[in-house]
Amino acid sequence: MNQEKRIVYADDDTESTGMLLRLRVPVLLLGLALGVLISFITSRFEDVLAYDVRVAFFLPFIVYMAAAVGSQTQSIYSRDLRSGRAKFHNYLIKESSLGFAIGAIFGLVSWLLVWWWMEDVLLALSIGASMFATILFAPLIALLTTQISQLLREDPAVEAGPIATVFQDMTSVVIYGVVCSVILL
Repeated sequence: MNQEKRIVYADDDTESTGMLLRLRVPVLLLGLALGVLISFITSRFEDVLAYDVRVAFFLPFIVYMAAAVGSQTQSIYSRDLRSGRAKFHNYLIKESSLGFAIGAIFGLVSWLLVWWWMEDVLLALSIGASMFATILFAPLIALLTTQISQLLREDPAVEAGPIATVFQDMTSVVIYGVVCSVILL
């Protein structure tokens, strides 16, 4: 007897509020716990933040851009999974190329803007390199998280979005902290 788990999609038009809460709250609680972990990780970079407080100015900027790129990937891939048109290997190749290209463009633009605004080439290099690296990894994190959610027979639109975001945020904080520490300290 085959008792394969069926994916329950969160559909606001047809599902009750109670069902939507049961689908959404567990993954958001996990996100909350991982968000606390992000705060702990950020505190590990106290030395570089104390050395140059301007590093803190750009943390939301770095985290947001990487999360936005990852969110685009996750939304498109989730939609195509539901339609049955998604091929993980094709997405992996194309999204890796996009991550590299978008990361290079936004890394360069960020470097120029920070250098012009702050008149500090090392700070600008830290921001530009961090922007490149975080955007480079963003589509990969989004794809892997979405694919794992699909393989576990969970609704990727509910499960993958919050989890991919929090993993992307953690990755961005670590990359940014390490890059700034290496270049500025």
